[in-house]
Amino acid sequence: MMSLCVLDIIERVRKPPPLCRPVVSPDYAPMECIQLMKQCWNEQPEKRPTFEEIFDQFKNINKGKKTNIIDSMLRMLEQYSSNLEELIRERTEELEIEKQKTEKLLTQMLPPSVAEALKVGGTVEPEYFDSVSLYFSDIVGFTTISAHSEPIEVVDLLNNLYTVFDAIIGNHDVYKVETIGDAYMVASGVPVLNENRHAAEIANMALDILSAVGTFKMRHMPDVPVRIRIGLHTGPCVAGVVGLTMPRYCLFGDTVNTASRMEATGLPYRIHVHESTVKVLRDLNLGYKLELRGRTEVKGKGFEETYWLVGRDGFTKPLPVPSEVKSGISVSVAAADSKDVKQAFHKAVKKISHVRVMTQVLQAPEEEDNVMMSHH
Repeated sequence: MMSLCVLDIIERVRKPPPLCRPVVSPDYAPMECIQLMKQCWNEQPEKRPTFEEIFDQFKNINKGKKTNIIDSMLRMLEQYSSNLEELIRERTEELEIEKQKTEKLLTQMLPPSVAEALKVGGTVEPEYFDSVSLYFSDIVGFTTISAHSEPIEVVDLLNNLYTVFDAIIGNHDVYKVETIGDAYMVASGVPVLNENRHAAEIANMALDILSAVGTFKMRHMPDVPVRIRIGLHTGPCVAGVVGLTMPRYCLFGDTVNTASRMEATGLPYRIHVHESTVKVLRDLNLGYKLELRGRTEVKGKGFEETYWLVGRDGFTKPLPVPSEVKSGISVSVAAADSKDVKQAFHKAVKKISHVRVMTQVLQAPEEEDNVMMSHH
């Protein structure tokens, strides 16, 4: 109504329909006054209130008080103040919700104790830990899988696999340190100390992850098994926050390197355990089933005794069956297992290639039609 000029308003009043009536916002007057205004401009005169009725209604609105223009202005200011307080309350609630989201994201990126220190503006000094247990794993043949997959398919594979891993580690006293490509690193005993239970927590988690991988399927290559190597090691390390723009909680020390080499020198569907972790597990006496692998060459350390973790008393989840590596036939069995995996992989690649070719063929006529139409 305010956007119309005077002549337009007069013209609309002279020639209805529609009836020309102003629109009054509740911000400019009490609802009782607005309703009274609407009664006064009723199209049927007999339904309009008399001046006495209008006066009585105003007295009810003002609760019998005599008011002047100053009182009306003060009342409007009070109403504005009340509306402003309500608006501030709503914005404060929204701000609190966003703050909680930010804090949750921070605790997912960093350990809770570290995140709390950073939130209050404190500094996180590097901390030395006498004994922690580390887990490393990666996907066997990941480079080959990536070479025969679309980038989005690789992302989909890692996202689905790590979602499974993340759900598992939530059931154990461990901390996910980082993921780099197909490498997955987890620690226990840091940043929260848990005596010597860290070895058991990491071992239990490794068994659960290996069991889950046994039934995991890639969407675009369901016939190709996803095989992982797992390495465990126990020892001292230093932990601290590195970086300001994208701060990361990192672990440093020879223990990290050795755990990584346990994974690198392991075998598919195997949990390769260093002797340091085995000693702690045996001291705990919780029924872990360990098989001696023998002396294994560890880069930078020479030959050391290592073991396979194959189960635990009371652990009933199925584990994928690794290649039966036995003395005298290890080469032939490993070669046979590798041959089976390669055959399955090549079949999957052919199947995917065929599907992609058919998709291109089906899309080709449509593209040609579009070209012809645009040409015409």
